[in-house]
Amino acid sequence: MIIRKTRSVCPVCLANISARLDQQPDGSVYMEKTCPEHGTFRTIVWRGRLPFSGWTAQAQELTGEGGRHCPENCGLCGEHLRQSCCVLLEVTRRCNLCCRFCFADAGVGSEPSLDCLKEAVRDIAHRCSGPMLQLSGGEPTLRDDLPELIRFAKEAGIPYVQVNTNGIRLAKEPELARSLARAGLDFVFLQFDGTDDGVYRMLRGRDLLDVKKRAIDNSDKAGLAVTLVPTVVPGVNLDDLGAMVAFAVNRSPAVRGVHFQPVSYFGRIPGAKPSDADRCTLDELLDSLCEQTGLTFHDFIPSRCDHPLCGFHGSFIAEGGRLIPLTRSDTAPRGTITARENREFVTRHWLRRRAEEPESGNSTAAVFEKEDASSAGMQKYRLRLAMEESGVSDMDVFLKKVRSQSFTLSSMPFQDAMNLDAERLQSCSLHVYRQGKIVPLCAEYLTPVDQNGF
Repeated sequence: MIIRKTRSVCPVCLANISARLDQQPDGSVYMEKTCPEHGTFRTIVWRGRLPFSGWTAQAQELTGEGGRHCPENCGLCGEHLRQSCCVLLEVTRRCNLCCRFCFADAGVGSEPSLDCLKEAVRDIAHRCSGPMLQLSGGEPTLRDDLPELIRFAKEAGIPYVQVNTNGIRLAKEPELARSLARAGLDFVFLQFDGTDDGVYRMLRGRDLLDVKKRAIDNSDKAGLAVTLVPTVVPGVNLDDLGAMVAFAVNRSPAVRGVHFQPVSYFGRIPGAKPSDADRCTLDELLDSLCEQTGLTFHDFIPSRCDHPLCGFHGSFIAEGGRLIPLTRSDTAPRGTITARENREFVTRHWLRRRAEEPESGNSTAAVFEKEDASSAGMQKYRLRLAMEESGVSDMDVFLKKVRSQSFTLSSMPFQDAMNLDAERLQSCSLHVYRQGKIVPLCAEYLTPVDQNGF
């Protein structure tokens, strides 16, 4: 049964073509599309673990000629629905790993000068109304001038700066973490694929678990906030989600959460054409996460800034090795929020604050009340429930726990040439800055599949 019409690309030639989402009797959903030159393609986008229509109820469908120029004219165009919540800037192509899965296909190549990067940062700050800035690569910590770039970004008006890293230099050089913190770094987005070295050998080519632990310890000592970022690959670490969450919770408040990224097939990947068994859909990830942690679907909500198929989010208090849910999907608002609102919400959770540190801007109470309920009475009920579960009855004490012990579980599945959906692309708020253009990440890194694989 056809439940949605959209636009996509031919996975071989990347030409814009029409596509449709077909729902099967078991609730699974497939994308189907036909290229006049290269034939018909079909790939899974939803396993049926959750009702698809309920999850995507707030998504804005394409109309008329919508999506006919995606993604070749991305820049951002007039059809794009979101401003930049977060902008990624590649600071180097060099890397000290050669991972089997790498959407940037990093390893070798020239890198921009510091002056060139400063000009890019200045342009981003001016055009994107002070977004979160992700410094990425390659491996950004290979640049010895990284602290200077971070310092410049803060002076240019960037409110939050994040470094995407594999953690190798952070593990080896405690002074690097201190230097990045002094420069104004807010977040460490740490590649973290599992709690067993077999996972790292499979995905990254070497044992790395001890490296990750030391990177977290050194970041903790420097006062940096860490978010763990696993690439989730079926048959490799999909059954390790619960152990990763337990690992992270036991290292709170240094670790602020886990941000799962189901594997997408672009950049450098093994093999040619991925099968449906090679994919981890958003509902499959959430189902596995709940099964392995004891959490429930009601503890999570779909993305409210990007398209609902582009992610989920759950807010918690981490206390005594357990998670106390603050999010309730059955009462949370489902309308969209702006990129700025999303940025402030995310960074409020990821920032590392002491319990006694004053809150800037809107109060934490107001943020959680808006997120967790649609009426004043239900807002108080949800907060009271979390207060009771945390073993306190005083609102001020509870809000201090929220401020200093907040923890998030979230996900962002990137799109590739097989499942790219223009409807999703137009709602993207995660953008890449490249040569003066600001482009949705999934459009910027899109690569064709090997035609010989079909």
